[in-house]
Amino acid sequence: MTASTNTPQKTAKPAVKSVLNESRQIERAAMLIEMGARMQVLESETTLSYERLIRLYKEIAGKSPSKGQLPFSTDWFLTWQENIHSSLFLNIYEYLSKGMDLDTVELLTKAYRLYNEQIVAAQVDPLLSFTRAWRLVKFVDAGMLTRTKCSQCSGQFVTELYENRHYTCGLCNPPARAGKSKSAGALMLH
Repeated sequence: MTASTNTPQKTAKPAVKSVLNESRQIERAAMLIEMGARMQVLESETTLSYERLIRLYKEIAGKSPSKGQLPFSTDWFLTWQENIHSSLFLNIYEYLSKGMDLDTVELLTKAYRLYNEQIVAAQVDPLLSFTRAWRLVKFVDAGMLTRTKCSQCSGQFVTELYENRHYTCGLCNPPARAGKSKSAGALMLH
């Protein structure tokens, strides 16, 4: 008798379908769709099938989901106004993560709602979509982006991982192209 015949065979357990779990997944997907999440976010953050997500998306949004890839570069988060919006969101996200026991999606949605409240209060156009906010958190979790303290105002801003310690943010040192339009600076001053 060989060793292979003495070893009991492991059989895969059939997946137990839970109506309650499926209901929670549908509720989560619906919330994400309402917040503007793209299909890749829905697939990543729920256990629902692609076909089910498509049907749910069409039902909630009244249209087919956008096609195309998600942002894959960190560059967008580092440009002037986008950096200010990204930094505001990430600071809210980090603050909530320290004080609340929530899963990643709940934390992300609460932080994004608070970001939007600040945007409305500052009367500026939102630059950070929900999908970009989700991608920002993924970049930070992967160690591709971090927060660095501004040497002038002491605010925490989204930067590349190895930014020098004498970093100056876009609010303290705005680029020449900032002009006289409604600046993102109003966002942080309120």
